[in-house]
Amino acid sequence: MARTTAHRPPSVVIIGAGFGGLAVATELVRAGFRDFTILERADEIGGVWRENTYPGAGCDIPSPLYSFSHRPNPDWPMRFSLQADIKAYLEDVAREYGVTDRIRFGTGVAAAEFDEATGRWRVRTEAGEIIEADVLVPAVGQLSRPAVPDLPGRESFRGRAFHSAAWDHDADLAGKRVAVIGTGASAIQFVPKLQRIAGHVTVFQRSAPWIVPKNDIAYRPWHRALFRRLPVTQKIERFRIWLICEFLSLGLVDLPLVRRYLERLASRHLTSQVPDPELRAKLTPDYEPGCKRALFSNEYYPALTRPNVTVETEKIVEIVPEGVRTADGVVHDADVLVYGTGFRATDFLVPMTVRGRGGAELADTWRDGAWAYLGITVPRFPNLFLVYGPNTNLGGNSIVYMLESQARYIVQAVRALASRPGVALDVKPEVAARFDTVLQRKLGRSVWTRCSSWYRNEAGRIVNNWPGTVTQYRLKTRALDLNDYRAIVAGGDGA
Repeated sequence: MARTTAHRPPSVVIIGAGFGGLAVATELVRAGFRDFTILERADEIGGVWRENTYPGAGCDIPSPLYSFSHRPNPDWPMRFSLQADIKAYLEDVAREYGVTDRIRFGTGVAAAEFDEATGRWRVRTEAGEIIEADVLVPAVGQLSRPAVPDLPGRESFRGRAFHSAAWDHDADLAGKRVAVIGTGASAIQFVPKLQRIAGHVTVFQRSAPWIVPKNDIAYRPWHRALFRRLPVTQKIERFRIWLICEFLSLGLVDLPLVRRYLERLASRHLTSQVPDPELRAKLTPDYEPGCKRALFSNEYYPALTRPNVTVETEKIVEIVPEGVRTADGVVHDADVLVYGTGFRATDFLVPMTVRGRGGAELADTWRDGAWAYLGITVPRFPNLFLVYGPNTNLGGNSIVYMLESQARYIVQAVRALASRPGVALDVKPEVAARFDTVLQRKLGRSVWTRCSSWYRNEAGRIVNNWPGTVTQYRLKTRALDLNDYRAIVAGGDGA
């Protein structure tokens, strides 16, 4: 849809060139807005699909759905695509929409401050450069900062040690004793690969994940030809996957019976793949399905049954030079230590410093846990629109669908600003508070309250997840309501 305003279009700075940043950039291009810059700390686009290069890295949402609706890809090699193919897709999208030339690589952001005199954002890069823009869109994601547990003696380990999101490809793992700490989404993908080359793998498990079969297929040449010549067939595949995910998402809050179905499915999967009752007992979760992220794998359980793999459930008390010591006093020797311990997902925008009206600091606003209206905007921070912000992560379905919803909402805001030069939009505190109250009430009924997970901060507040379907979120973000905002005039008060 083309713009019809004669006013100068608002300038936009987007931070991050992953799926979120590209979602906003492509929507801006599609709407006719081209005055934007993407600041990217790394030297390539891709976000998590640039950083996570561990063996077996891939997505657990089928690719026909884990892609932009306006740019389907008929050439996916398989239903659940791997890291290299997803990164290549993002590069293709950026090139086709003319976004690549608007990315400043090697440009990390240290701070951003709203200048009330000009009504613009002043962004300071890590190199000290100041970049000004009317609109600021942080799109740094929730899963970008690896979490390494602060275990006693961690620095004393004399072998090689690294996090799965910073895989050491120079490490020789063939025939080595490898200790893996963590059993999350990354570990269940790389452990089967390690098992095939390592001399021995010890998997340290704090809690067993719920794992269901992965209904993966390789797309044959005839599949790809059909998708290309009859695009509706890929749309049908996308819709079918979306519908299943929407149904499963209902089980997280409103339909507990769905969780019973998932429990039976996962339990049958475990029983069929792990015949040893002692090992099966170790791998049986002690919390409700959905409370932590459900995982998909056909290879993980079989890998754990191999003679060169040990599953250790004793608590780790320290790292020692020769390996890992557990609470029973046993030292588990290791040549290599791999942390599959996830990310600091509740620390939104860290380590950036963001200041809004009256010098308000976002870190102070979020002292008790991050929150935002629609997961997008925060009172006293005009023209700041978050992508993949608080409470927009999903327990099911495709995050790309959520990112598109946010991008479309942000473009509506940019369009509104284009017709109101010198004005910034600041969400009303009462509007944001009312939204958060309803949201937290619904989250209180969710399965996520029944165990500890990365979805919750130290105080127990669920700051990451959306407690509904993606359809419900799309409806809430479909239309920007200017009555939800104060119009902040540069150099003056809000209208």
